[in-house]
Amino acid sequence: MHKPCAVIPVYNHEHALPRVVAALRESGLPCVLVDDASNPACAAVMDRLAEQAGTFLVRLAVNQGKGGAVMAGLREAQRLGFSHALQVDADGQHDLTDVARFLEASQAEPQTLVCGYPQYDSSVPKSRLYARYLTHVWVWINSLSLSIRDGMCGFRVYPLASSVALLDSARLGRRMDFDPEILVRLAWRNQPMRWLPTRVHYPLDGLSHFRLWHDNALISKMHAKLFFAMLIRLPLILWRRWQS
Repeated sequence: MHKPCAVIPVYNHEHALPRVVAALRESGLPCVLVDDASNPACAAVMDRLAEQAGTFLVRLAVNQGKGGAVMAGLREAQRLGFSHALQVDADGQHDLTDVARFLEASQAEPQTLVCGYPQYDSSVPKSRLYARYLTHVWVWINSLSLSIRDGMCGFRVYPLASSVALLDSARLGRRMDFDPEILVRLAWRNQPMRWLPTRVHYPLDGLSHFRLWHDNALISKMHAKLFFAMLIRLPLILWRRWQS
């Protein structure tokens, strides 16, 4: 079965969000919006969008961060009966003309996590671009593999069965550390992954919630935690790969 939807974590992106949802709905993709304790103006926009057919709303009373919102959306998508979820940012940075290509790849290989690796234009902040390379190295070390091409791009089609099973058995980072951590932990479980290039633009409404020092510190802490967890799990990881 391949029954996909989009999961969109939302925190105060009321200007860009309607265009993102409209583009996804034009592609025939149902949308699960996750209100991560947004301001009243953004909450009102989501209420109006949720009145449309094929658009669902999950509301979090307390801000959970991007990772917490995505996890809530993945669980809700599975509860609604969807088999796969395309994670999309609410600020318009992802190229939604790639939706069909990603879904076709997912339908061809339903057990595979289809991930985007970004092709940036000149709008990308240089500080974030350079910091990504350090994250790439740590992701390769912690996953014991060079196969993960980008740990930070959140444009992905998750198979919900394997992804939610991981969420139910491990405690993952709930903020900007979520995107690389879930890839590493799924790689430990031999999750098949496929990588497709996708254009990324920063951002449509000029609002970014990435906190340079705080989030980079959080990501560094996550890498350290994964490194020691990888050492403990090393025999199991190698055994799983040998079995496959």
